[in-house]
Amino acid sequence: MCFRNTVGTRSHRAERSASETIPLPHRRSYAVVALIGSRMPRPLPHDIRMRFVAIVVAALAVVTGSWDWPTDGAHVIVRPYIAPATEYGPGHRGVDLASDGTLRAPADGVVTFAGVVVDRGVLSISHGGGLISSYEPVTTELVAGDAVHRGDVIGTVEPGHCTQLCVHLGVRVDGEYVSPLLYLGGVPRSVLLPTRDPGR
Repeated sequence: MCFRNTVGTRSHRAERSASETIPLPHRRSYAVVALIGSRMPRPLPHDIRMRFVAIVVAALAVVTGSWDWPTDGAHVIVRPYIAPATEYGPGHRGVDLASDGTLRAPADGVVTFAGVVVDRGVLSISHGGGLISSYEPVTTELVAGDAVHRGDVIGTVEPGHCTQLCVHLGVRVDGEYVSPLLYLGGVPRSVLLPTRDPGR
């Protein structure tokens, strides 16, 4: 992502046209990213820039929750998201959600992958703007290129991932894993607390 001021140029018009396919909350956040990015030293290393974009977009674009839950019934988190300390460090890059077997699309998108990875079925959906959701273990009749809409049944959750029936939901923004709860509305807004006694 480039943070140069390109207002009025051909590249700016192309970026603006491309941004029309990005969900509104993402467009707002990209504006904030560009504003903050313009204050940062340049050029930024690619990995730092991508991590910066992923964190800011995830934190600002969807903190209130813009997706439906992909599971029916009560919203039960069997295992939460655990961010790894390093890119390849241990953690849990997603959430495990209790399921009755039915898997639904949390938002509109296009299937980018539907197949078996190692020994389990995996389904990945692109929601635009570099945002991808993935589900496993599942079976589905969908294939890459199929369009899905919010609430559509997109597959069936298979046993084997948890002691109870559950689906692992992972979310990536420009390749960086973020907590799916940011999109499901499971993370409360941050509250700034005073750092000193206001009476002093």
